[in-house]
Amino acid sequence: MSSYRNLAGSMLLGLAAAGIAHAQAPTPAASTSPADPHLWLEEVLGDKPLAWVKQHNAVTTKELEAQPGFPALQARLKTILNSKERIPYVSKEGEYYYNFWRDAQHVRGIWRRTTLAQYQLAEPAWETVIDLDQLAAGEHENWVWGGASCLYPKGERCLISLSRGGGDAKVVREYDVAKRAFVDGGFTLPEAKGSASWIDADTLFVSTDFGPGTMTSSGYPRIIKEWQRGTPLAQAHTLYEAKADDLSAGAYKDFTPGYEHQFIERQIDFYSGEMFLRDGADLKKVPKPDDATAFTVRDQLIITLRSDWKVNGKTYLQGSLLATDFKAFMQGKQELEVLYAPTATSSLDNVTPTRSAILVTTLDKVKNRLTELRHVNGKWQRRAVDAPKLGTLAVSALDPVDSDQYFLTVTDFLNPTTLYLATAQSDKRTKIKSLPAYYDAAPYKVEQFESTSKDGTKVPYFAIMGKKTKFDGSNPTVLYGYGGFEVSLKPSYSGTTGVAWLEKGGVYVLANIRGGGEFGPRWHQAALKENRQRAYDDFISVAQDLIKRKVTSPRHLGIMGGSNGGLLTGAVLVQRPDLFNAVVSQVPLLDMRRYNKMLAGASWMGEYGDPDVAEQWAYISKYSPYQNVFKDKKYPRVLFTTSTRDDRVHPGHARKMVAKMEEQGHDVLYWENTEGGHAGAANNDQQALMWALTYTFLLEQLK
Repeated sequence: MSSYRNLAGSMLLGLAAAGIAHAQAPTPAASTSPADPHLWLEEVLGDKPLAWVKQHNAVTTKELEAQPGFPALQARLKTILNSKERIPYVSKEGEYYYNFWRDAQHVRGIWRRTTLAQYQLAEPAWETVIDLDQLAAGEHENWVWGGASCLYPKGERCLISLSRGGGDAKVVREYDVAKRAFVDGGFTLPEAKGSASWIDADTLFVSTDFGPGTMTSSGYPRIIKEWQRGTPLAQAHTLYEAKADDLSAGAYKDFTPGYEHQFIERQIDFYSGEMFLRDGADLKKVPKPDDATAFTVRDQLIITLRSDWKVNGKTYLQGSLLATDFKAFMQGKQELEVLYAPTATSSLDNVTPTRSAILVTTLDKVKNRLTELRHVNGKWQRRAVDAPKLGTLAVSALDPVDSDQYFLTVTDFLNPTTLYLATAQSDKRTKIKSLPAYYDAAPYKVEQFESTSKDGTKVPYFAIMGKKTKFDGSNPTVLYGYGGFEVSLKPSYSGTTGVAWLEKGGVYVLANIRGGGEFGPRWHQAALKENRQRAYDDFISVAQDLIKRKVTSPRHLGIMGGSNGGLLTGAVLVQRPDLFNAVVSQVPLLDMRRYNKMLAGASWMGEYGDPDVAEQWAYISKYSPYQNVFKDKKYPRVLFTTSTRDDRVHPGHARKMVAKMEEQGHDVLYWENTEGGHAGAANNDQQALMWALTYTFLLEQLK
């Protein structure tokens, strides 16, 4: 798949990343902004702000850890998160299948490998390739795993990414798998928000911080270079430069024999970009719409549309999946075939190539369907794959270049996630792994309801509750939402939710509001920029519907969301405080007046708009939580959580909101993990603490 798609995908839940090195001191407030008395809290690692964090953490943990059920809940969550019965998801590199694994004995984790035959056994024999605990101790570094990129096809050399404390800025180091050692004098990149990808054994594409003027205003690399082994990085040859106000630039190679193309991509903003085919010294632009994504599968170019596209008098609808002969397309022949077109209730979810097929996952009323497409004798053949009709399906090809095998993950709210091994052109599949039942799901049921938003739009949502739940308005209920960046919230099995909430008598609700991708680009675009309020109206409508059905009542209803979902809960908190009795806002955006100046916030303006443009600030200002919290209003109690090492969404958002609300006399709690990046936790034990604090807070407020 293209690096454009990968970069955008990696930022969806986390928005955009920025190096912690850029976040040591507050940026001066915009001249058009009123003075912000809490600006000092944006100094991420300043002594005064960290003392403030320490004080607030102590207050929060003292209260919540003292609750009677806290120790047992934290211990049980640790057991779940460290369980050796978790599914060890793998990726194929050469002849081996690699997995990164954390448990109680491997707190930072191990990168390990096995064979496919072993992987299918109940207890595979694993070889440890890198022990991160040992590495961190030996190098006296706070290393957190950032992933590995290995040279196709043998996978003997890998580019290992490591971050300090869990942030997005990473160090990249070349590793020799056979020798179990980093390559002396090998490819090494200093800590930055860049990337490196293989061209061949001695050549890389590199995008990183090359010095002043080489990063975009969003904090991403804008220059692509080709780096030859044995030469200094400073001598790497420049291939492409994006504009300073673009989001980023990236490059990758398709290693399919006979179709070995190299691509460079300019990401203009979050939802548009240009794609170039490298042909010797030339870069030839792929003539797709800027807001469409594209990648090659052998001789075909696969295109996904975010908006309608008129070609040769024919209109192809937004959300469609198209295919065309790549060589002919580059020569100006725009003969397109529709592989999938959306309907009123369905949308494209994912596209996964195997050696001879393309597996297309779609959503129909937020339930997955799987279709197999094959290009045979110049024509596309399709068949529906016989897969479970309820819940979520995720497809991962073992080796899209050389194999038709793929992993199929099946999950829903109440049935433990199961992993199957399947092959294109067949409905037969072998069960490989399954999660244990972390809790007894027999007493619970799942309902799918619809609310009606302010403008009449029907908004679906899932509610997981006890079969004997009485609709009398007394049930502790948590409403979770996201509503942004084309992210679809789908059914999934969570031992944490089951143990920490359902077993406590709670109702868990997942809202599929606009701004997400549940019904394709139209559902997302309906809540962009000046229409952002629609996402908040949708969320409010679900809350009102729960109350109307007497599933719960304002006294027993809480809301939770993270990242963009933290902004969602913050906005709804200040708009409709009467509907809730508890709010959890995790790694949130909250100060939308300054969000584009805090770390890489400029990259999110395609979603929210530019607060420095008066016309756009006019609509942003109406929902920005930090600007709309007032002393004379009564708010439900809030728990704000974030991470010092979050270099995607600045911890200053949550810090400043808490300081302002406390100044106004409101009752809030705050917890900031000193590690963990945007995920909020760097290891399983930290996750257990974070979720134990969160659910203990919710239970105390809503029971």
